[in-house]
Amino acid sequence: MVGGLPIKKFRSGSIDCSVWSNKREIERDGEKMETEFKTVSLRKSWNKDGKWYDHTITNIRRNDIARMILLLQKAQEELLLAKEG
Repeated sequence: MVGGLPIKKFRSGSIDCSVWSNKREIERDGEKMETEFKTVSLRKSWNKDGKWYDHTITNIRRNDIARMILLLQKAQEELLLAKEG
């Protein structure tokens, strides 16, 4: 996730969900290979005293749950329906 852009981003109100493509070098049978995997992050943004903040979501408010479910379903669609390759 660090230093790149998400491959897909969904937003509802103050909550956004990003799908990231990550690469890691692994060793298999003595041979180094690069493997790709995808991750999802949820963030909440807010404005306080004219300054914008955002935070990776660790605590969830009751009113945020429905939005998060929708965003995670969209991210799941992206992950499961995307063309391999």
